[in-house]
Formats: sequence, structure tokens, C-alpha cells
Amino acid sequence: MKQDYILLIETSTEACSVALSKGSDLVTEKYTEVPKSHASVIGTFIQDIFNETGMTAADLSAVAVSKGPGSYTGLRVGVSCAKGLCYGAQIPLIGVNTLEVIARCAIDNNLAADASYIVPMIDARRMEVYTATFTPDCTMVNTTKALVLAPDSFREELKNSKVLFTGNGAEKYKEEIPQELRGNALFAPQMPHASGLRLRAAEMLQKKEFEDCAYFEPFYLKDFVAGKPKKLL
Repeated sequence: MKQDYILLIETSTEACSVALSKGSDLVTEKYTEVPKSHASVIGTFIQDIFNETGMTAADLSAVAVSKGPGSYTGLRVGVSCAKGLCYGAQIPLIGVNTLEVIARCAIDNNLAADASYIVPMIDARRMEVYTATFTPDCTMVNTTKALVLAPDSFREELKNSKVLFTGNGAEKYKEEIPQELRGNALFAPQMPHASGLRLRAAEMLQKKEFEDCAYFEPFYLKDFVAGKPKKLL
């Protein structure tokens, strides 16, 4: 009987990681936070994992990728790599919401033990973040959205419950929270890791919830807007 090995790819923020799972168990993971290194390290990470395990893409049951929201360039690198592997090996592609990946990583690291809600936040410039709300079992209760942070953004959740704010955009909210609600606000830095895809990916593999490899695009949430060049030649 073939084992369900899934290659997991996460490139949605400044961090980049690749992992291998067997069912819902983590086998190995490669991770870096070196800025703008996604394109240069992702192939090396994958090859290192194959070398360590003696596996090839043909031994995989699927490839799962963190599909966004997040960095436009980072997501393009991860999704392009995942699609290439799936095309070459003729295996399914699985897409997992990046905010769920961050929430799962917080749970894995026991950061959410005292919280009734987990609110992962991805920095979207200025006071805006990409966010959603999850329960401690990683059930999404508020859908993914782009949010300009304000003092009352999470007033209802904070009034009666402990809330964990995590991800690379969470610190923005720290000074915005009204004084009377700060006692219920928990903050923990947590970048997304590829290992955070493994449980949802295993579940989606069993349910055969796959992406269409030919047409799948990252979930950007907002349209990409290129900045003006700093210097004209």
C-alpha cells in the first residue's frame, strides 16, 4: 500500500520553507528568513529533502502549497514551483489558505493554549493587514479579508475572550487596542512554516479536494500594484 507523502511549500511572506509529511505527521522541514531568497532556495530545499529521504517527486501523493494571501512575488514563486512538480509527476495539487497555516503553526507551538480566538495577520503595508479569525481547533469563524486596523477592530472578540494575535502584521495592532481591552490581547510572533500545511493537506488529500493545475492562481486578495521606480535611468 502506497504511503501518502505530501510535499509542502510555503513562500507567502519573507520566510520560505519546504517540508515533507507522511499522512499528518511531519517528516522533515527546511526553513529560512533570508530576505528575497525564495527563488534561489526553494529548489535546493526540495532537492535536499529528496536526497535525505531517498524519494523523488514520483513517490509523492500530492504537493500542497500555501496559496495566499501574502506577498505577490513570494506566492508566485511557491505556486509556480508546486504546479511544475505536479505537472511533471502527474500528481494532484492542493492549496491551503496562508492565514490558516499561521494559525496552525501557533497551535503547534502551544502559543494559543489560553486563547478563545486566533487572529493571524499578514502585513499589507501601512495599517492594513490580511486577516481572518480562527478557533483553537483551527476552524475559521470570520473569513479572509483586507482590514485597515483601528482601535475597535476586534472589540467584540476582546470584550469577553482572550485573543491571540500572530503573524508578521500583528504588532501593528498592539498600540491600537484600547486600554480597557488590552488584558485580553495576547501577542506572539509566528511566521508561516510549511509544516503548518500538513493537517489540512492530509485532510484535503483524503477528500480529493484538489486544485486545477492548469488554471490555479494564488489567492492575492488584492490586485498587485507595482511601485514607481526610485530612479529613472
